[in-house]
Amino acid sequence: MKIRVVLAEDQAMVLGALAALLELEPDIAVVAKAANGREALKAAEQTGVDVLVTDIEMPGMTGLEVAGALKVSRPGVKAIILTTFARPGYLRRALDAGASGYLLKDRPASELADAVRRVHRGLRVVDPALATEAWSAEADPLTDRERQILQRAGEGRSSGEIAGELRLSEGTVRNYLSEAISKLGAANRVDAARIARAKGWL
Repeated sequence: MKIRVVLAEDQAMVLGALAALLELEPDIAVVAKAANGREALKAAEQTGVDVLVTDIEMPGMTGLEVAGALKVSRPGVKAIILTTFARPGYLRRALDAGASGYLLKDRPASELADAVRRVHRGLRVVDPALATEAWSAEADPLTDRERQILQRAGEGRSSGEIAGELRLSEGTVRNYLSEAISKLGAANRVDAARIARAKGWL
C-alpha cells in the first residue's frame, strides 16, 4: 500500500514541483493538491489520507491552523510543515498544533520523501539545530485571539474592519491590540506585528 499524501502550497509552480518529486517515489502517492488552507483541510479529512505536507502561509487558513484542525478531526493524519521559515517560534507553534514534522524548503528533495515515510511510521522529523534553538528560545506571550487580531492589523486592516470580521466590538479589538503591543514592548500595532512576525509568533 502506498502512503497517501495531500500537498498544500499556494505557489502553483512549487506545488507542481513537489508533487512531481514525490510521485517519483514508488511507495508514495499524491492523492490531492490544495492551493489554500481550506482546500487542504477538506482534502486531508478524506478517508484514507495518511500524511499532509503543507506550507505555513496560505490563504483561508494557515498550515498551522490546518494541522491544529486535523489533530481534532482526523488525528490519524500526520502533518508535515514545509516552509522557508527557520524560526523557533514557528516550530514551537507547529509542534503545539500537532505537526509531526517541520522541514525547510532548502533541504534536499530526498529528505521530504524520507520525512513522509518516517512520520507515517509514527516518528517525528525536525531539523536538529532548529529544534535545539526552539526549546531555548523566548516563549510566545500572545494568546490566540491577540495573534488573530495582530495578524490582521499587520496587514493594514482598521480596528473596525477587524471587529466586523471577527464579530467583536471595536473597543474589544483595541483592547487586544493594546495588550499585544504592551507584551511585545512595541511602539504601535505595526511595530508589534513586525516584532511578532520576526520571532515566528504570527
